[in-house]
Amino acid sequence: MENTTTASQKVKEIDVNKPKFTVKEFKRQWVLVVIGAVYVIYGIIFYYLPLVGWIMAFQNFVYADGIFKSKWVGFDKFRFLFSDDQFIMVIRNTFAMGVLNLVFSTVFAIGFAILLNEVRTKWFKKTIQTISYMPHFLSWIIVTAIVHDALTSTGIINELLLKFGIVEQAYPFLMKPGWFWPIVTFSHLWKETGWNAIIYLAAITSIDPCLYESAAIDGAGRFQKIRYVTIPGIRPTIMILLLMNMGNVLNAGFEIQYLLGNGILQDVARTIDIYILKWSLEGRIMDFSLGTAAGIFKTVVSMTFIVVSNYIAKKRGDERLF
Repeated sequence: MENTTTASQKVKEIDVNKPKFTVKEFKRQWVLVVIGAVYVIYGIIFYYLPLVGWIMAFQNFVYADGIFKSKWVGFDKFRFLFSDDQFIMVIRNTFAMGVLNLVFSTVFAIGFAILLNEVRTKWFKKTIQTISYMPHFLSWIIVTAIVHDALTSTGIINELLLKFGIVEQAYPFLMKPGWFWPIVTFSHLWKETGWNAIIYLAAITSIDPCLYESAAIDGAGRFQKIRYVTIPGIRPTIMILLLMNMGNVLNAGFEIQYLLGNGILQDVARTIDIYILKWSLEGRIMDFSLGTAAGIFKTVVSMTFIVVSNYIAKKRGDERLF
C-alpha cells in the first residue's frame, strides 16, 4: 500500500509540475510562438498544399481543363508505368546509383573525418578541411563540365594514361556504359566528401578526451583508439545520418546523368527524374499525369525505405529517427 501511494504521489507531482500553455505563458514566449507559426505556415503552403497536384496521377490530365475537370482514369497511369520496360530500367539505374552514392559517400566521409582528426598540425588541418569542402559550393553544371573535360580524348586523364604508357590510344570513358556509374559515384565523392565529413568531425570532437587517455594507459595505439573509441563514439551520428539518407536513395541525381548521358549511355544513365522530365515536359507528349505518377512512386518508396530502416534500427537498439 505504501509503495502504491508513493507511486501515485509521484505521478501527481509530475502532473502538477508539467508546464501548461496559458495566456501568461504565451505573453512570455510570444516571439518564439510567432517564429514557430511562420515555419508551420511556410511548410503548409510549400510542402503540403502542392500535394493537391497528386490528383493528376489518377486523371488523364488536360491543361486546358485543369485538375478538377480532367477525366478520371484511376490507376491506369500506374499500370502503364509498371508495364513499361523503360521505367523498370530507370528504377534499376536510379537505385544502383543511389546505393553506390550512399555507401561510398558515408564510408569516405567517415574515413576522411577520422583521418583529419588525427592531424595534429592545426594550420594544415584547417587548410585541408577548407579545400575539401569547397567543391560543395560548385553547381553540378560546373562539376559536370570539369568531369567531361577531364575524361575526353584530349583530357588530363587520357594524357596521363598515354604519357605513362598505360594505354596506346585515348580511352573513350564517356562512351563505355560500364564506366558511367563509377564516374557518377566519383563525382559525388569529389563534390560532397569534405562537406559530409564536417558533421562527423564535430561528433568526434565531442567525444570525452578521458576515453582516449584511458585507452593510452591500457596500451592502445592510434588504430586501436580509432577502432575502440572514435568509431563507437560517433556511431549514433552515423546511424541517424544513414537513416536520413535512406530516403535519398532514389534521389540519385539529375544534372550529371542528364548532361553526361548520350545515346550510347542512355540505358545506364537515365534516372526516374529524367524519365519524369521526358514524359512531363519534353516534346509533344506533355503527359503530366504519368510524370506525377512516377513522382508519387518515388516518394512512396523513399518513405518506405526510411520507415523500414528506422524499424530495423529500433529492433537492434540503435539510434533512430522516431
